[in-house]
Amino acid sequence: MQNQLVRTVSEFNNELKLKGFNAFQIEDDSNATRFYSRKDFYKICLTTGRSIIHYADKSFVQEGTILFFGNPHIPYSWETISTTYAGYTCLFSDAFLKQSDRSESLQQSPLFKIGGTPILHITDQQREFLSTIFLKMIEEQQTDYVYKDDLIRNYIQLIIHEALKLQPSENYSIHKNAGQRIASVFLELLERQFPIESTDRPLQLKTAQDYAKSLAVHVNYLNRSVKEVTGKSTTAHIAERVCSEAKALLQHTDWSIAQIAYALGFEYPTYFNNYFKRVTGTTPTSFRP
Repeated sequence: MQNQLVRTVSEFNNELKLKGFNAFQIEDDSNATRFYSRKDFYKICLTTGRSIIHYADKSFVQEGTILFFGNPHIPYSWETISTTYAGYTCLFSDAFLKQSDRSESLQQSPLFKIGGTPILHITDQQREFLSTIFLKMIEEQQTDYVYKDDLIRNYIQLIIHEALKLQPSENYSIHKNAGQRIASVFLELLERQFPIESTDRPLQLKTAQDYAKSLAVHVNYLNRSVKEVTGKSTTAHIAERVCSEAKALLQHTDWSIAQIAYALGFEYPTYFNNYFKRVTGTTPTSFRP
C-alpha cells in the first residue's frame, strides 16, 4: 500500500524534514526561508534592521534588534524596510525538541502560544550573546559529533530561557483593515493544512471554530470578516479545500476511501461520502481513475 504522496520539494526542505532542525545566517542564506514547509516547524529569528511583521490580525513595527518566535499554526508575513538586514534563523519541529526529557509542548510556551506576543526587543549586549549561540548551532549541525542533536536542543532551550527573562514588545498597531487581514490569515492557514502526505497525520483543523481558536479570535468575527472580504463563508472555504484535496488523493494515490476519509478528519467513511457528495454533487468513487 502506498502511504505517501510523492511531492517535489526543495533540497533545503528535504534536509529540514530529515533532520527536524536547521540554522542559518540570514545575510548568507536569505532565500532559504521562502521554500520550507512552515506547517511543521517553529522558528526563532534574531534580526537587526527595520521591518513590519504581520502576525494574525496585528502588525508590529520594529526597529533595531529583535528576537522573534514563529508558531507554525499562525501564518505571518515579514516586510523588510531596511536596505541592510542581518541576523540568524533556526527552524525546528516540536518532535525534534521533545526528544529532550525536559521539553514540554511548545504551544504551551508563553513565547509560542496562540494569543501571545512573539517579539522581544534585544540590547546590544544580549544580541552579542544570542548571536554566539546561533553561530554555535550553525557550526554544530555540520559536525560529526554523535550527540550534536542533544547539544543543539540545549542551545535552543538556552535561547528560550533567555527570552523568558525579557519583556515582550508592545509596539504594535491593529492592521488598518483588521477584518481583511484576518481573512487573509485564515486563507493562508487553511492552505497550510495541505497537502495531506500521510494517513498517519490526519487533518487537524476541520471547522470554523477550529480555525478561530487557532487564530485566537472569536468565531463570529472570523466568519464575518471572511464573508465580507471573500463573499463566501468560512465553512464554504473549508469544504471546498477539503474536497479539492480529496479529489487529489482519490486520483493520485491508492489509498482506500476509508483511509482518505480518516486522513481528512472524518470518523467514518460514510460521513466523508455524504460530505463529498453534498459539496461536489457526486461520489468519491467517481473520481477514481
